[in-house]
Amino acid sequence: MKQGTLFYDRESGRYNFFYVDDNGDRCDYGGIHCGEVFEFKLNDVWIPARVEMGDDRKWYLVGLPGLKLDGLEVKAE
Repeated sequence: MKQGTLFYDRESGRYNFFYVDDNGDRCDYGGIHCGEVFEFKLNDVWIPARVEMGDDRKWYLVGLPGLKLDGLEVKAE
């Protein structure tokens, strides 16, 4: 399981996160793509949601459109 904190990577134009692998090394997830499903930690509860980009070129979570993505804890398989 890959787990980290979301940040916006201006160079790639995508949200991304770093995680620690099984060897203890810090790894770059490589950028989140539209349609990917992750679990996001909200109020100490992990909630599955899909990431999309709107017509305004802004990223959002389907079902949680007003939620700020920067700093969210995320985990993915």
